[in-house]
Amino acid sequence: MVEEKKKSADPGVVELLEMKEKDETFPTTAWDRYDIMQPQCRFGELGICCTICLQGPCRINPTGKEPSRGVCGATAYTIVSRNLIRKIAAGCAAHSDHGRHIAHTLKALLEGKTDAYSIKGEEKVKTVAKRIGIEVEGKDTNTLAKEVLDMALEDYSRHDEETPLIWTKTIVTPERFEILDRCDVVPYNIDATIAEVMHRTHIGVDADPVPLIFNGIKCAIADLAGEHISTDISDILFGVPELTVTESNLGVLKENSVNVAMHGHNPVLSEVIADVAEELQEEVTAAGAEGINLVGICCTGNELLMRRGIPLATNFASQELALLTGVLDAMIVDYQCIYPSLGWWAQCFHTRLISTSNLCRQTGDTHIEFNPKTAKEDAKKILRLAIEAFKNRGTREVNIPDYKETCVVGFSMEQVEEILRTQSDDPMQYMVDQIKEGKVAGIAAIVGCNNIKTCHDEAHLKVARELIRNNVLIIATGCAAGAYVRAGLANSNATKEIAGEGLKEFLTTLGKGMNLDEPLPPIWHMGSCVDNSRIHDFVTAIANKMGVDIKDLPVVASAPEAMSEKAVVIGTWLVATGWPTHVGILPFIHGSDLVVQVAENTARDVYGGYFVFETDADKAAKRLVNIIKQRRWKLGIGTDEEIVYANGQTAHELFEETEEKKATVANGGK
Repeated sequence: MVEEKKKSADPGVVELLEMKEKDETFPTTAWDRYDIMQPQCRFGELGICCTICLQGPCRINPTGKEPSRGVCGATAYTIVSRNLIRKIAAGCAAHSDHGRHIAHTLKALLEGKTDAYSIKGEEKVKTVAKRIGIEVEGKDTNTLAKEVLDMALEDYSRHDEETPLIWTKTIVTPERFEILDRCDVVPYNIDATIAEVMHRTHIGVDADPVPLIFNGIKCAIADLAGEHISTDISDILFGVPELTVTESNLGVLKENSVNVAMHGHNPVLSEVIADVAEELQEEVTAAGAEGINLVGICCTGNELLMRRGIPLATNFASQELALLTGVLDAMIVDYQCIYPSLGWWAQCFHTRLISTSNLCRQTGDTHIEFNPKTAKEDAKKILRLAIEAFKNRGTREVNIPDYKETCVVGFSMEQVEEILRTQSDDPMQYMVDQIKEGKVAGIAAIVGCNNIKTCHDEAHLKVARELIRNNVLIIATGCAAGAYVRAGLANSNATKEIAGEGLKEFLTTLGKGMNLDEPLPPIWHMGSCVDNSRIHDFVTAIANKMGVDIKDLPVVASAPEAMSEKAVVIGTWLVATGWPTHVGILPFIHGSDLVVQVAENTARDVYGGYFVFETDADKAAKRLVNIIKQRRWKLGIGTDEEIVYANGQTAHELFEETEEKKATVANGGK
C-alpha cells in the first residue's frame, strides 16, 4: 500500500476487502491497482498530454515555460479543450447507442421478429407521441409505437441541418431552447454531432478553445436527447416504474440459491432473464438449490431494481467483490462500466462470466450473443450455465457480508405526478407551492459513478446528508442512487432521522397520501444513468409551472465521485440547461486556466449553469446549500439572511457593508 486510506463507506465492501488482504492468491482489486499506479501522471491529470497524432505524446509545461506548445503548435488550451470534448463525444456515444439498441429491440417487436417482448407501457406510448407532435386519436398502440420509433431513429440520422432534434426541442423550456439556439448548440443529428467532435479534434483542424467547447456542449445536448430516447423506449417496452419496496447490498446474495448477477446498462436481455427464471425451477431443484436469486450491479441493476424490485447487490467500484463472496454462480454483463479484471476474478472461482454484447468482450468470458429473435432461448442457456456452476461451487469458504437495507424505489416522472396528485389536482403546482413555502428548500440531482481516488460511496453520502438536513429533496440515478439504497438513505428511516422539519413534513404528507404507514424517503431513486432524463423532465415541469427557466430555480446537481466519460457529458448538459453542477473529482482540464474559467464562470453568464469543482465533500455540500438559498432569494421566496458566503457573512450583512462603503466614498472617505 502506497498510502493507507479509507477505501469504502460500505461495511460489506470493507469486510470483503479485509478478508481479501489475508489471502494473496486472489487477484488485485481496483483499490490495489490504484495504489500500484501511484504516482499518477501529473500531465495527464491536468489534461495537457496529447496523443491525438503520432508525433506525440506531447506534454505541455503547466507553468508556461517550455515546452509551451506541442509539435504541431497546439497550446495547453487547445489540448485541454480537445481532450475534454472527446470525452463528451464518447459519453454521448455510450448513452445514445444504448438508446439505439433499445429502439432496435422495439423495432424487432413491431416487425414480428421476436416473441420475447410486449409493449408494457401503453400509456407511455401516447404520452411520448403527444409530446413529439404525433396525433394519437384513432390509432392503436402498435401504430403509435411505430410512429414514435420512426421519429426517434430519425434523430440519429436526420440530414436536414435546419431541423433540430425532436428529442431536444420538445423537452426543454421555450427560454432554454432559445438560449441553445442562439449559441448554435442545437444538434440536428445525434450521430453527426459525435462525428463532428471527432473531426474537429483531429490533428490540424480546430485549435480555438471557444468553438471547440461550444461543439462539446452541442454534443452534450445530443446526449440528453439520446438519454431521453433510451428512457422513453425502455418505458414503452418494459413498463413505467412504480413505487417498489425491496432490499439492497451484498447481503441479498443467498448461500443456498443459484446467484445470478446482471451487470451493465442495457435491460433488454436482463428483462427476459427475469421473465424465464421461474420456468427453470425444476432444473434448479434437481441441482440442489432453493431457487434462482437474481441480483443487479450498476445500471442494469438499477433498471431491474425500479421495475421489478430485484435487489441491487453493489455498484461500480466494488463489482469484483461480488465474486469474492464465493456464492456468485454467474455474472452476466452487457456493456459499460464492466471491469476487464472480472475475467481474472472469475477464473479464481466457480463463477461463469457471460458476455452478451459484441461491444463488450472479456478475456476468459463465455460469450452468448444477445439477439431479440432468440432472447428467450439465450436467457435459458445463460441460466443453465449458472445452474451448472452452482453444482461446481466445491468447498470454498462462503463470505456473504451480513448487510442489506430496505429501499423504496421506482420514482418515474409518472409515479411522481401520481404521488403529488394525492394532494392536488394540479401536481406540479403543489410541488411549486412546497418550494415557495420552503418545506422543500430546493432540489438536488445527485448522479454519477464511483471513483477509487476517493473513499467508495463516502462523498455521495456526505453530500446527501447535508442537503437532506437543509430540506433539499434529492433525486438520484446511477451508482449514486446505488450508494443510497445500499446505505439506507432511500427509506423512511432516513426521513425520520436526517430530514429537516419542512422536508420531513412534505414527505410524511405524501406517504399518507399514498396510504403508506411511513414517510417517503428523502432520496428519490429515478433509475439508471440514462434516466437522468427523468430528472430533467421533473425539474423542467416545475420551471414551466413557475413560468421560469431551470437557471432561475433553486436546484443544484452533483457528481461527488465522477469517473466516466458519461459523467463528463451529463455534467456538461446539466450546466448547459441551467444547473449549478458540483464535480467532486477534478476533471483533466486544470492545465488550462482559460478552460477552467469557461467552465466555472463564462458558462454561468451564457447558460445560467456552471461547474463547481470541489474535492472536499463537506465543503461542497455547504456550497450547494448556499447556492439553493441564493436562488431562492433571487426568486423572492427566500431571505438574504439565509445566505452565507465563504467569508462567513450573510447576504444581508454583505449588502449593509457594501452600502456603508459607498457612503464612506461619497463622504470623501470619512
